[in-house]
Amino acid sequence: MKNKLVIDGIFEETVPILEKIIDAGFEAYFVGGSVRDHLLNHEVNDVDIATSALPYEVKKIFNRTVDVGIEHGTVLVLYNNESYEITTFRTESTYKDFRRPDSVTFVRSLREDLRRRDFTMNAIAVDTKGHIFDPYQGMKDLKAGIIRAVGNPHERFQEDALRMMRAVRFAAQLNFEIEEETQISIAENASLLQNIAVERIQIEFEKLLISSWRSKGLQAMIDSQLFKYCPELEDKKEALYSLISDQISFENAESAWAFLLYNIDRYSSNQVFSPIHFLKKWKLSNKMIQNTLTLYQGLKKRAENQELNTWEIFNLGIEAALDVESLLAHLDQVPKHDQVNHIYENLPIHKKEELALTGYDLMKKTTKKPGKWMSEALDTALKAVVNGDVQNEKEAILQWLDTENKIPYIKDTE
Repeated sequence: MKNKLVIDGIFEETVPILEKIIDAGFEAYFVGGSVRDHLLNHEVNDVDIATSALPYEVKKIFNRTVDVGIEHGTVLVLYNNESYEITTFRTESTYKDFRRPDSVTFVRSLREDLRRRDFTMNAIAVDTKGHIFDPYQGMKDLKAGIIRAVGNPHERFQEDALRMMRAVRFAAQLNFEIEEETQISIAENASLLQNIAVERIQIEFEKLLISSWRSKGLQAMIDSQLFKYCPELEDKKEALYSLISDQISFENAESAWAFLLYNIDRYSSNQVFSPIHFLKKWKLSNKMIQNTLTLYQGLKKRAENQELNTWEIFNLGIEAALDVESLLAHLDQVPKHDQVNHIYENLPIHKKEELALTGYDLMKKTTKKPGKWMSEALDTALKAVVNGDVQNEKEAILQWLDTENKIPYIKDTE
């Protein structure tokens, strides 16, 4: 583990911001997750800056600023076509709702600011020269691969109950162990998770699911009973265990949710399981729900050794169809990526808009007003073209639809 942080990349690009603050007579440091990730040699895409300057003092130093969270000490600085969030050192009061502090107090002490953070590995600061300030032994825990709450873990989790989900998520992402006292405290405070908005829990759980060591995070959730306070998971321990025993990483979040649905369904026995109800309880977006359900249905079919047909591959699209095949590996079955690719490449059309027939074409062939019959005719035509029953040519499709009696009241064109 490094004793000094190499100031390069985005850190080097941001140094002028810190130097302007320092030149004005204040302290300024890189802090938080960006420092942690750099110390672990992980990619860093943005940095967090903490300063002894009060918000109004930060605003005096820079010409262009935006008050994005000034009540909590955060000012957005616009500098050289980039934006930087700068937050004043602060301490926090009690958390009556277990989510946000009742009030914050700005301070001039870096140590006091770091003391309010969640885990020791996130309570490390670095100056512009790369010197590390580590009053809570975060470097030692990083080296040992340990997630440890700063100070009293009960206080940290009662301040913000989401920190318990962050702990298990970090275990899954970093392949770290949760320190014993911290793990015990999660178990004792697990019920506090009920006070947290589902959307915030969902973000952490999803990150856990797509992590390389998700088994570690899920095991910690089960051991601490934390899973019981997540939407719709209280009686789904068996399904979670199935994701622990499977060591293959997921291609994306939709695949992770789809595989979870598949296992919940598999272990539901006589219970009626509604996948869409489950996903809505997790407050997923409509698009995410639709994509997940599509993968889930495809996986159910492939798990029964039924191959995806031409029409199904067309509707899935190549990415989703390949994702379905990839999910088979999680069931110890052999995916057929090459076969799916071959079928897709040889489709006569690859999207609905490529159909050589429109509603306007149909209207010219009938006296009947537009209605449900039109969409049904177009859908029938689309499926026929995809399956190779008719060529993708307007006149050929019209003739085929006429034969199938899908166009009412054909006009006399003579």
